[in-house]
Amino acid sequence: MMYNRDLLQQKFAIFNNDLIDQMYLMSKVIEVKKGNEILRVGQYVNVIPIVLSGLVKVYTFSDDKEFLLYYIKEYESCIMSFTAGINHETSKIYAVTEENSTLLLLPSTEVIRWSRQFPEFTTFYLRFYQNRYQDIIDTLRQVVFDKLDQRVLDYLKNRIKIEGNGSIKITHKEISVDLATSREVVTRLIKKLENEHKLIFKNGRIKIF
Repeated sequence: MMYNRDLLQQKFAIFNNDLIDQMYLMSKVIEVKKGNEILRVGQYVNVIPIVLSGLVKVYTFSDDKEFLLYYIKEYESCIMSFTAGINHETSKIYAVTEENSTLLLLPSTEVIRWSRQFPEFTTFYLRFYQNRYQDIIDTLRQVVFDKLDQRVLDYLKNRIKIEGNGSIKITHKEISVDLATSREVVTRLIKKLENEHKLIFKNGRIKIF
């Protein structure tokens, strides 16, 4: 991805020119391959990422099982790392790239200053608070109230929506990790949903009807 000031101006139109200038001068862009951990529990948050391209998964662990919290899509940021960074706390979550990703890293010290100096910057993150809060509530509702086959179906619908391709290439193992269950259970449920004509699984890709 070609990163320059014009890209920031285009994608973050709500920010004024002074904030755009400071972000461009003081931030850093990195390329991260799929499957790389970018944040772990207990790590001090010195930089706060914005995803310029790709996809990042945010999760935690419960009873030694991975618990998916939410995904960070293009031109979104991680509200959990934002909170930890501005409060000088350690991370309470893990974050890993689900695709090859380009990340804009904002220094946490500057984020604190920008939050005070530029109201639109605070508004930008408040919007993510609302979205991520709803994501976590939806996940908890599914875990508590939904049957596992419905959770699998909802998970796949969400992933397809995020990727925007109409179908998704994903393994049963990946699904099982995100839903904190076994691969064998996922395989059985995928077959069940396929028999119910709710999805089709072909050549490693899943499409929802």
